[in-house]
This record gives sequence, C-alpha cells and structure tokens, in this order.
Amino acid sequence: MEHRWQPTANITTLKQRAKLIANIRQFFAERNVLEVETPCLSHATVTDVHLDAFATQLDGSAHNSNQAQQLFLQTSPEFAMKRLLAAGSGCIYQLCKAFRHELAGRYHNPEFTMLEWYRVGFDHVQLMAEVEQLMQTILGCESSEKITYQQVFIQCVGVDPLTSSIDQLKAQVTAHGLHADWVLKETDKDIILQFLFAELVETKIGQQRPCFVYHFPASQSALARIDDHDQRVARRFELYFKGFELANGFHELTDAQEQARRFEQDNQWRLANHLPIKPIDKLLIAALTHGLPDCAGVALGVDRLLMLALDKPSIDQVISFSINNA
Repeated sequence: MEHRWQPTANITTLKQRAKLIANIRQFFAERNVLEVETPCLSHATVTDVHLDAFATQLDGSAHNSNQAQQLFLQTSPEFAMKRLLAAGSGCIYQLCKAFRHELAGRYHNPEFTMLEWYRVGFDHVQLMAEVEQLMQTILGCESSEKITYQQVFIQCVGVDPLTSSIDQLKAQVTAHGLHADWVLKETDKDIILQFLFAELVETKIGQQRPCFVYHFPASQSALARIDDHDQRVARRFELYFKGFELANGFHELTDAQEQARRFEQDNQWRLANHLPIKPIDKLLIAALTHGLPDCAGVALGVDRLLMLALDKPSIDQVISFSINNA
C-alpha cells in the first residue's frame, strides 16, 4: 500500500507526454482548427450496443427539483462537438478525458485521453490523409496503407464479408482453428464478422506501417454516411498500427431523421438482447435538424499513440495513475 501513491508512469515519461500533446496542439494550430471543451457529464448517452457508459446521479437539490437526475460520463465528446458544428463553430478539435465501462488492460484504462476532431468540407478520404499527416508528425512513421474492409477481409479470412451467409462465416471459425463455440451458436452476422475481423485481420495488418481500413459494413457504422456507390458499406474508417487500434473516423451522417432511426434501432436491439435501453440525445437530434455542415470526424486514442511514440508495452506506463491506484 505504501507504494500505490506513486505514479504508474515515471516523471521522464510524463514530461515526454506533455511535449507530445503540445505537438498535437501545434499541429492543429498550424491548420487553424479551433480547440474546444465540452462537458464530460451529459443527460443522454450513446445507444451503441458495444459501448457501456458510466452513470451517476445528480441530487435533486442541486437543480431545484425533488427528483435526482441521471447523468452519464461521455464515452466520447462527439455529440456535444456536433452541436458546436451545427452552431457554426467551423473546424474544431478537442483533447479530453473519455470514459468507458470496460475492463482495464494493456491497451485500455476506463478513464483515458481522447483526441477528436471535425473538418468541415472534408470527406473520409481527405480526413484519412490528415490523420496520416498527424501520425507522421508524432511518430515519424512511413506513409500508410489504405484498403477496404471487403478487400482485407477476403485476403485474411478467405471469404467476402458483404456476400457471405452466416453459415459460410461460421465455417471460417473452424477452418482457421479458432476455439470459439459461442460464435457457432451466434445468429447476429455483425457479431460474427467482428469476431473474425478481430482474430484474423487486426492481428495481421499495420505491422510495418499504419493501415487504414475503410468502407466498413453499413450495419456497423451508426454515425456514418452510407456510400453513394455501394449501399452495403458506410464511409467509416479505422486505423491500425503495430497491433493497436488507434482511430475511428466517419464522413458524418447529417440526416436528423435517419440518425434518430438508427438510435431507436440500437435500443430495439438492446431490448431484444436484455440490455438496458439508453436515453437518446435529443439535443443532438435538434442540432442535426437545425443543420450539421458537411464534415468528417475522427476519434483517436492519445494514450495508445503515446505508447507507440515512447515504445511502452502498457497504457499504465504513459498515464499518471491507472485505475488501480487512482
């Protein structure tokens, strides 16, 4: 117990962290992207079936009410930043704490630092190019590889994810010697796809240079636009490098009615799978109704980026205090 007061990252690393974060800010200052701050606490949260937000209560006396209000810690600042975009902020970025109710591990701390930015007038292709520039600025790495989800899935798994049946996908679990009996009983195609992608694709890509995977299945992209040329995929990308999933980006959906429908669809899935439904962010829907400018946005894990930059094997070694001694 007497040693738990000490930081999990050493002081030299924390000084390097401060310098890297200053370099990130300089990167956006040079591009005239405005730094903003939005609340960590919100009355609504994500409906995403794969994310679990921390919840807390605000005592009624704190807001002149007889009833306590449920509040949620942000899993990302996305919804609030989109409200700023709809209000006319122009291009914006944020370095902030985000919170996800997941087990701590080598790559994840339940409280972590996120870099999120939105570029008005950009599509997902232009934003991938800017993410690549940031990677080269911070890591001094080579230029990136870019490949579609469909192409990389066929290369690594051996079947087409967009046309294969559930049974054909399940056959790959056995064919590749994966021990996951639960997958063979699964009826949700996206869950099977996500399992195969994590086991057979993520482990192989981006080992020598960063790799962007883009045009994810539309059913896995609740906040992205559907592609104009192929309705089966959405304008979403993810970035992988040396075993790290670093960033998730979108050509943002601007249609308020479609966004509300997707949130409701998430909650219906939650209900059907015995998960609690989540309050939909009506203020976001109102902002989209007012008008979100055509833009692309991306969220990037800063702690993971620092692990790569400083060659550290664990997230605990690049943050002041991990969850176990916070």
